[in-house]
Amino acid sequence: MQSIQISESERDAFYKVLHNRRDVRREFKPDPIPQDVLMRVLEAAHHAPSVGFMQPWDFILVEDLAVREKIKVGFEVAHAEAAQMFDAERRETYRGLKLEGILESPLGICITCDRQRTGPTVIGRTANPEMDLYSAVCAVQNLWLAARAENLGVGWVSIIHHDTVRQALGIPDEIMPIAYLCIGYVSDFHEKPELEKAGWLPRADLQSLIHHDQW
Repeated sequence: MQSIQISESERDAFYKVLHNRRDVRREFKPDPIPQDVLMRVLEAAHHAPSVGFMQPWDFILVEDLAVREKIKVGFEVAHAEAAQMFDAERRETYRGLKLEGILESPLGICITCDRQRTGPTVIGRTANPEMDLYSAVCAVQNLWLAARAENLGVGWVSIIHHDTVRQALGIPDEIMPIAYLCIGYVSDFHEKPELEKAGWLPRADLQSLIHHDQW
């Protein structure tokens, strides 16, 4: 069995990518993503861990402007709904935030989960049936980190209803949309996450989140 060791420089490069990953909204450039770069990013997503090795993900590449406009309309509907859930002060702050780059980015990628891909019984999903959904989210994270390593920005459009995404992209009812991602080259990356920078919430102290043996 071959043992692949990670060098210190490789380790440091990984942590640099990890700590400089950002949710990008307004900095997208229109430049197309070269096919070889895009395939490396998708290959990284495809190598995410998956329960029972079921690999439940599919990737819908969305370039057509008319399709992206449907996604944008769906975002605006959900965005308006969300604004009403905050108190008056927070509502105004929320409305002033840029929370998507659907039309600004040159490409959208929808990652889905086929919950029946390898049949009804899956190793590792017997006690916790939602594990396949978590696997698909791992593919999102892999894609995001790989994109950052390629100096591509990614933004997750989470403020949208799943049925809107299904209808816009022709996704069958039995397939679960997991993430609609905006991806592309950017003018710059923020030093800190935008919500942290805007004072929406601070980064939690790691020590306060660590428990030993019991909660």
